[in-house]
Amino acid sequence: MAMLEVENVHGYYGKIHALKNISLTVEKGEIVTLIGANGAGKSSTLRAMSGLLRPREGKIRFDGEDLTNLLPHKIVTKGIIQVPEGRRIFGQLTVLENLDMGAFTCRDHNLNRKNISKVFNLFPRLAERRRQVGGTLSGGEQQMLAIGRAMMANPKMLLLDEPSMGLAPVLVDTIFETIRKLNEAGTTILLVEQNARMALQVASRGYVIQTGVVMLTDTAANLQENEMVRKAYMGEN
Repeated sequence: MAMLEVENVHGYYGKIHALKNISLTVEKGEIVTLIGANGAGKSSTLRAMSGLLRPREGKIRFDGEDLTNLLPHKIVTKGIIQVPEGRRIFGQLTVLENLDMGAFTCRDHNLNRKNISKVFNLFPRLAERRRQVGGTLSGGEQQMLAIGRAMMANPKMLLLDEPSMGLAPVLVDTIFETIRKLNEAGTTILLVEQNARMALQVASRGYVIQTGVVMLTDTAANLQENEMVRKAYMGEN
C-alpha cells in the first residue's frame, strides 16, 4: 500500500472539469513530481489532496485512511502539509510569528522549539532575520519561510507548489538542494514544478498532466529522456 493513493479523482470549479480521472501514488520516502503547462491541473491536484478542492468522484487515501471528504484542517492533522504557490506568508508578521503560525496544530512547546531550531539550521538566513517582518524579505527568503512554516507542522508529506517560481537561478539551486535535504531527513514530497529539468533531477518518479489528465508516468530518469517531455517541458527542439 502506497503512502498516498489518488484514485480516479474528478474535480470541478463550478462547471469547469479541472481534474479528469486523476490517479497517482506516492510511496513513503519518495520525491514524486507533477509536471505540465500552466492550467494543466497540477495545483488543482494538490488542492484536492489538501481538501481545498472537494472531488466529485474518486478517492484519496493517506496511510490507508480515506481523506476524500475531510476538511482541510483535519487533513493537516494527518500530516499532509502544503506549501502554496506564491509563498503566501503573513506579510505583516515577523519570521518567528510566521513560524509560530505553522505550529498551530501542535501544543507541545518543547517540540515547537526543536522545530524552530531545525528550520534555522536548514535556513540560517531566516535565523538572521527572525525579527524581520515577512513582507520585507526577498522572494527567496519568503520561499524559505513558507517551507519553514510548513515544517513546523511536522509533516509526513509535503506538497510543494511551484517552489522555484520567480526566483533567481542561484536561489533555485538552493531551494532544490533544500528539497533533497528534507527528503533525506525522512519527509516524503510531492512536487509541482514548471522547471521540469530541475524537478526530474531531484525526483524518483514523475507524472505528466495535460488539461486535467495524467498523460504519462515513468521514472524521472526515463522522463528526462522522453522526446515529448524534452520538447514540451524542457524547451528542446
